[in-house]
Amino acid sequence: MKEPYLEVTFRHGQPLAAYLYLPRQQGEKSRKTAKAGQGLIIDFGESGNPIGIEITAPSNVTSDDINCVLVKLGLSRISNEELAPLHAA
Repeated sequence: MKEPYLEVTFRHGQPLAAYLYLPRQQGEKSRKTAKAGQGLIIDFGESGNPIGIEITAPSNVTSDDINCVLVKLGLSRISNEELAPLHAA
């Protein structure tokens, strides 16, 4: 996968959880996690590179929170439009 993408799980019309998939090698699995603030957990692959961000509390996390983590990881920011489903309901 070359581009990040967001997957959101809804329950009763409200975002319950989300996952921001980051660029990774095909088939790479999570081997280690690290907390990255309130409601955010970074997954690292076998190579040690970040492969995704778990968003455990979508209603409490802002686009700025996510982009701050991405920048700290040395990755590009993601647009507010791409993160809009987190706050859609």
